[in-house]
Amino acid sequence: MTQLVSLDDIRAAATRVAPIARRTPLLDVSTQAEQPLLLKCESLQPSGAFKIRGAYNMVAQLTDDERRRGVITYSSGNHGQAMALAARELGAPAVVVMPKTAARIKVEGARSFGAEVIFEGTTSVERRVRAEREAAARGLTMVPPFDHSWIIAGQGTAGLEILEQRPDIGAVIVPIGGGGLIAGIAAAIKLSRPDVKVIGVEPEGAAKMKASVDAGAVVTLEKTETIADGLMPVRPGDLTFAHVRQFVDKIVTVSDLQITDAVLWLFTQAKIVAEPSGAASVAAALTAKPRLPAPMVAVVSGGNIGMDRLDQLRKLAR
Repeated sequence: MTQLVSLDDIRAAATRVAPIARRTPLLDVSTQAEQPLLLKCESLQPSGAFKIRGAYNMVAQLTDDERRRGVITYSSGNHGQAMALAARELGAPAVVVMPKTAARIKVEGARSFGAEVIFEGTTSVERRVRAEREAAARGLTMVPPFDHSWIIAGQGTAGLEILEQRPDIGAVIVPIGGGGLIAGIAAAIKLSRPDVKVIGVEPEGAAKMKASVDAGAVVTLEKTETIADGLMPVRPGDLTFAHVRQFVDKIVTVSDLQITDAVLWLFTQAKIVAEPSGAASVAAALTAKPRLPAPMVAVVSGGNIGMDRLDQLRKLAR
């Protein structure tokens, strides 16, 4: 039987990541949204996304020898930056395997934290295979982007914060890539407040978790296609899937146009910079029918987007 993370695991992670992870604000945008809506601004984390919570929680628990030899991961960008930052803070060499199509801002971010960046393919599977090969050849420790209990517990610390900041919440909306964030947040929420609804959001072109839940087993998609590069894995994790089945109430999908509109709405109305992956939750909140229990919290999971990309999205939305 799969061992799910416990509330104690998440609480311990909260203490562990406190030196580096910011307690991000809940921004009330109810007036702009014309409905009770709060934004959990994980885009304001040191590396620009929630990923620092899980990455630091894992690297901090490695042995001194493992950190001395170094760590490696595979990532479209945000987890790679977070692991690089965690490794720098904890004295470990870092290697990040990124897709050839990785956003420049994310590549530069990982390098700025001292990581060696290797480019491999365009899919999460190609990146993982290359990272596993490098890890074996160099004696590096793998810090997976989502499918590990230490990663999930770290991401769950955002859920604890939400409950502390707004005990009266009715629903939490969370973007799904590989599933680490929603697995952790859902565990934190449901183990504390089972009455709060947890809703997952995927792009229509990358709905691997929804397909898996509908099938009752992990599904690997033939391909994914979406502007939300952080939500593009072709399959969820086995462990993250188990958490979603146990704790998540519903998974919805949004179109790329809805995501684009949400990025621009956040920028113009809420004055928040969000990348497409981070804005998927807001896209779902703004288009939810029927409306979810109020007040809703939409997790803005990342803000690593360059001005060039923001301008492209603005033109697409015209």
